[in-house]
Amino acid sequence: MTEDKRPAATIAGAEASDADRFTHTRSARASALLEDYTELIADLMAERGEARITDIAARLGVTHPTANKAVARLKREGLAISRPYRGVFLTEAGHAMALEVKARHRLVVRLLKAVGVPDQAAELDAEGIEHYVSEATLKAFEAFLDGQSPL
Repeated sequence: MTEDKRPAATIAGAEASDADRFTHTRSARASALLEDYTELIADLMAERGEARITDIAARLGVTHPTANKAVARLKREGLAISRPYRGVFLTEAGHAMALEVKARHRLVVRLLKAVGVPDQAAELDAEGIEHYVSEATLKAFEAFLDGQSPL
């Protein structure tokens, strides 16, 4: 095993940087589920006036209990409400999240297409990227697409 010859402060700085990066990724992964559900619920509400658990589960390709568990989390987070014998509805905060996610998705798709990614691949890839990209990166994407220098 080789000894790391960097100064202790540099090693500590690198570890802190790694910790920040991994913390950000874990946080994004945790919010990705909420974002996907709010986006889908907004779509179902626009299409059908409400989002039923059965429809949510079918569209996301998950089981009914999995969808129930996720909706329960949305409700705990104040992003959704449900009514007996009806469906799931977004709160104002949930609706705002859904709109933000849709905007990020459209921007990422636009960028991917601009660099030559085929339409179907751009849509699929944007589903993952949209949850992990920072606001600074999104602004750079937008500036690039608008023909401005991101610097």
